[in-house]
Order: sequence, then C-alpha cells, then structure tokens
Amino acid sequence: MAKFFIVAFSVMLLMQGYVAWHVWRVLPFSTPIKVVIMVLMLLALACMVMQFKSDSLPLGMATAMYEIGNSWLIIMFYLLMAFLVLDIGRAVHLVPASWLHANAITSIALTGVMLVTFIGGNIHYHNKQRQEITLTTDKHLERPLKIVMLSDMHAGFHNRRAEVGRWVDMINREQADLILIAGDMIDGNVRPLLAEGTAEELKRLNAPTFACLGNHEYITGINKSLSLLEKTGIHILRDAAIDVDGVAIVGRDDRSNFTRKSVKQLLQGVASDNYIILLDHQPYHLEEAEQNGVDLQLSGHTHRGQVWPLNWVTKKMYECDYGQCRRGTTDYYVSSGMGIWGGKFRIGTDSEYVVITVKNRE
Repeated sequence: MAKFFIVAFSVMLLMQGYVAWHVWRVLPFSTPIKVVIMVLMLLALACMVMQFKSDSLPLGMATAMYEIGNSWLIIMFYLLMAFLVLDIGRAVHLVPASWLHANAITSIALTGVMLVTFIGGNIHYHNKQRQEITLTTDKHLERPLKIVMLSDMHAGFHNRRAEVGRWVDMINREQADLILIAGDMIDGNVRPLLAEGTAEELKRLNAPTFACLGNHEYITGINKSLSLLEKTGIHILRDAAIDVDGVAIVGRDDRSNFTRKSVKQLLQGVASDNYIILLDHQPYHLEEAEQNGVDLQLSGHTHRGQVWPLNWVTKKMYECDYGQCRRGTTDYYVSSGMGIWGGKFRIGTDSEYVVITVKNRE
C-alpha cells in the first residue's frame, strides 16, 4: 500500500509539473502574478495530500481540504489533456508555437472551457437521474416487486447529511417494496458522518433496506464502518443471505476481503425456486452468478469512470461497466452510483438511482 501511494504521489507531481510549466508559459501576466498562481496550484496539491491527516484537523478545514484537493485532481487531469493536445498539435505543425506562449486568447479560451466544463459537471452531478427497468421471471412471485437500487453513496466530507437526506427523500417517494444498496455507502472517513448524525437520515428509508459492503468500507476501516452502519437501521449482508417473502437477497462481502465466500458457497441453503438477488459491489467474474442460478446481480463500484474519457477505460476493464446486461438467464445492473468520490463533477456520466420492477412472465 505504501508503494502504491508513493507511485501515485509521484505521478501527481509529474502531472502538476507539466501543467504548471504550461500555465506559466501561456499566461500573459507579469512574473509576480504568475508566482501567485503557482502558489495556489501548490496549495491545491497540498490539500490533496494533507487530507490523509484529516482526523487531526478541525472539521471545517478537513472538509475544505477534501473538496479543494480532490476537485483540483480532476481539474488538473483536464488541463493535462488540453496541454497534451496542444503539444501534439504543435509537434505536427497544426498549432502555432505562439499559441502556447504569453497568449491572451489561448488563456481566455482555456479558462472558458474549464469553467463551462466544471460548472456544468457540478450541476449535472446534483441532478440525479432516475433509471427505470422492468424484468420478468418464470419463478413465482405473489405480486410485482418494486425495488429501488443504488450504490456508491460515498457519504462523508463532501456528501454531507443534508445531501444524503435529499437522496432519502427521492428514494422514499418511490414507495418501494425493497431498497437495495450495492456497497460504498461511506466515502473514507466516518468522522463527518458522526459529527452531523448522518445515520439519522438513513433511518428514514421507508422500506426494508439491505446492503453489501464495498471497498470504501474497508478503506474507511471495516470496524469503524460497521459500527456506523449499525446506527442506520440498514441490514448489512456480509457473506449472508436472507429470505424476504420468497425473494432471496444475498449480500457478498467485498473482494477487499480475500477470504470472502464464493457465490456457490453463499447460495448453499438458498431455495432455488426463490427469486435470487445477489449484491456484489465490484462487477468482476459475472459468470459466477450465471453458473450458480442467480436471477439478478446488482453492482456498482465503476462510477462508469465518473468523468470522460475515463468511461472508455472502465468499458475496457469490465465485461459490464454500466447499465443493464444479461448472461444466460441472469440479469445484471451495474450502477454508475448515486454519489461520487472526490470532486463533485459528472462529465459524460450520470449520478443515478434505479427503479426495478420484477414481475411474473405472462
């Protein structure tokens, strides 16, 4: 883990250096103004690093560091892409060298594009999308089953109690039979959730609610996560199954736990004539659900890349990185997530919850 952080920090330093050098060259300002801008960029990078010491900082300062540091990471990524495109254009003689040196037009154009992209991305993040799908089954159901599924709430420093409460209101308006959460309810630190009493909002969910764990529950610290989640009234299924009126809900522990049970082990003792729903946070090895007679698998984790063009990466990484998929008689839905990790931007992807109706095949 230490090696991972060293490599990640080294990559961030290289990105920052490349972007800072280009920003210095392209801005048509005097040296003192450029120095101030460089210092602000360094402070943003410092916020990204210092957030790992957030427990020793005042809550307001820790929140600001999270918001600034993680937002800057995404903004820096987009500036990196922009300057790479300009450098490639210059190398093939499509972009004049003057565009990248003390050029007011380039500076204004880049600033405008960044503002539109990230203000729009923030607005789009807060505009939660309601996805609706209908599934049919040959297994007997007493009546159509209405499920609200969500994943990746990432409640914490950036998704605070008021925001989580807004989500709860949206879900409650659906009047569902079941609410199913496919992991990553906590972002990475329970401190802001405890300080604001966020668990009280989740207690208001107006239908039986079941969840599996995600990798961020482990990043947070599994014992801290479980202690907080006990206060929410949500039934955590950790390598466990439960029967709810003839529907088997199976919650698989996250793959962060290397000793978690296989899908086959989890389904031992589960009646095969029940409609079987598997909650598995990370959508790897989808064939396991198909081979073991699962009717519906619900997953999250991918965020669909969160911002373009990372959705192209997740599409290559996963057999099904987003949306509705099917293998044999098994249906899958991989959600892009209700919340988000890091900066509050959705660019080319949606924040969503899913309304699923399961009914008997006619």
